[in-house]
Amino acid sequence: MKQYIPCRIAALQDKLRERGLDAALIYDRENLIYFAGISDLEGGVLCVPSNGTAELFCLWMEAEHMRRVSGLKVTGYLFPADTQSTMAAKWLHKLGLERPRVGFTRYFISLKDYQCLREAVPQMKVEDIAAVCYQLRSIKCPEEIWRIRAASKALKAGMDAALSVVRAGISERDVLVEAEYAMGKAGSQGSPFRMQVLTHSRQMQKHPYAGAALLEDNAPVVIHLGASVEGYTAKMCRTVFLGTPPEACVGIYRVLRRAQETAVARLRPGVTCGALYQAAADCVEKAGYGEHWVMEHIGYGVGIRQSEFYPIIAKGSAVPIEKNMVVDLLLPSIYVPNIGGPRLTDTILVTAHGAEYLTDYSREIWFR
Repeated sequence: MKQYIPCRIAALQDKLRERGLDAALIYDRENLIYFAGISDLEGGVLCVPSNGTAELFCLWMEAEHMRRVSGLKVTGYLFPADTQSTMAAKWLHKLGLERPRVGFTRYFISLKDYQCLREAVPQMKVEDIAAVCYQLRSIKCPEEIWRIRAASKALKAGMDAALSVVRAGISERDVLVEAEYAMGKAGSQGSPFRMQVLTHSRQMQKHPYAGAALLEDNAPVVIHLGASVEGYTAKMCRTVFLGTPPEACVGIYRVLRRAQETAVARLRPGVTCGALYQAAADCVEKAGYGEHWVMEHIGYGVGIRQSEFYPIIAKGSAVPIEKNMVVDLLLPSIYVPNIGGPRLTDTILVTAHGAEYLTDYSREIWFR
């Protein structure tokens, strides 16, 4: 068994007892990676009692592999006679509780699974433990940091490839294809999110992704890439200026870079997320772009997800930064109509005395 698995399960059990919960049922891939150490399971559930031994249920053909990888107690089931949720229901009945209180991560259980459990255990009380899981995942162990470093290294190869082909008239998708291939060759196992290569006219959209649009001349191009290694991710965003873009657009990028540098200079254990946000916001306000500062949060934790919901570097947040957190700075934050929204994002490790850019890639202004 991987040494950290019993510690992580014990920490989750402590949180269950604090909340008066009898058990947690973990269905989602993200938390199976964290609590069971497995990244290649489909159709499984980890059942964690508040006291006692956790048990993983999966398809019978995967049971031996999961047992070997996780070191946990693993029971296989034969589909369709059983499913992950019929097995979880049987496990709940074995607890011998008339009204078990059960924690779920609310974003990651299907209606079908929930209905199966509700029919089998009608007196079950449920509570969302997503926030608990995100908080437990926020402090990274050395192996997690190594994986994020490896993903960051692949990102550098991807950005190199993107910059080698970006030009007016090429499609967003064609630039991304080159980046994806280079990252795969460098060890990435795929992006956890839909990556972006965005021409000027699409930069005001909230969550766009690389498509058939052709890159425009005399305008900025946003390139936002993600890579993952053994379940852990890193992300990086840069802006390239084609031809002779409006000076105002280049100026926005300079402001963003100054805001990022200011926030990162203050990033260390003990500082609050709200203080980091305010440091960046003050830079933007001083530069005269306060009315275009559209976000009340400028970063998230980074780990198994590209945006972990703890910590959130947000306005007024009293959540303290801790050693070995990994965060991203900055989220897209300045949008000026008819000028655009240059972007700059890095994956950053919190050290004992400061911060380390894991995506240590040039943040200079690039013209093509």
